[in-house]
Amino acid sequence: MRTVPGTAWLLLAVVAATVAVSAAAAAATRCPAAGCGQDPARASLTGVYLGQAAVAVLAVLAVGGEYSTGMIRVTLAAMPRRGAVLTAKAAVVTGLVLAAGAVAVLGSVLAGRLILPGHGFTPAHGFAALSLGGAPVLRAAAGSVLYLALIGLLSLGAAVAVRDSAVAVGAVLGLLYLFPVVAAVVHDPQWHRHLEQLAPMTAGLDIQATTGLRALPLTPWQGLGVLAAWAAAALLAGGLLLRLRDA
Repeated sequence: MRTVPGTAWLLLAVVAATVAVSAAAAAATRCPAAGCGQDPARASLTGVYLGQAAVAVLAVLAVGGEYSTGMIRVTLAAMPRRGAVLTAKAAVVTGLVLAAGAVAVLGSVLAGRLILPGHGFTPAHGFAALSLGGAPVLRAAAGSVLYLALIGLLSLGAAVAVRDSAVAVGAVLGLLYLFPVVAAVVHDPQWHRHLEQLAPMTAGLDIQATTGLRALPLTPWQGLGVLAAWAAAALLAGGLLLRLRDA
């Protein structure tokens, strides 16, 4: 990762994009009266929608750069056990994303804590100040960090499978952002709900919900489990193809 161009900038982008968009979303959210139906924690973590794109690029470059230059042959010559290579890359990517994600999420929660009370999210309207001391907010924040880490693993698996950085980034971002678009144009309620349950981004970001949990297609942790299944499938496919194909 030290030799991949742009690693530091991408980590900075994860933090900056997440915090900036979260702060903007908090500034645009209003609760003029009691029972306005807004979820302050989710509004404060909106930036994860954009920050995940930088995570995807970072994870893809962790292996895609080696394929583009042919250095993957040197890597596999030095360590013939390909499963160990993929495991090591996954560990490094996960560590970096967890660190950057934790900073980004903490900054987002802090921005929400400072901005939202001025927009009606006060105890008078039934909203306590955002705090990681509350179990729902802590779960939303910690789950968002885990969400970003799973996006990194999903992207890494896709990059190993397709062996092309541009194709892998396009495939991952398409998978994340197109599912909600397709679900939005499906008018059958049952199919709409099934698509929301299967979509890695929609299901995974249910972990951020702290209100209206009964209306969710899945529980927060079930939703994150769907994303974990997508990530595991991508890593499994990538690992099998890495074993079966020549470098």
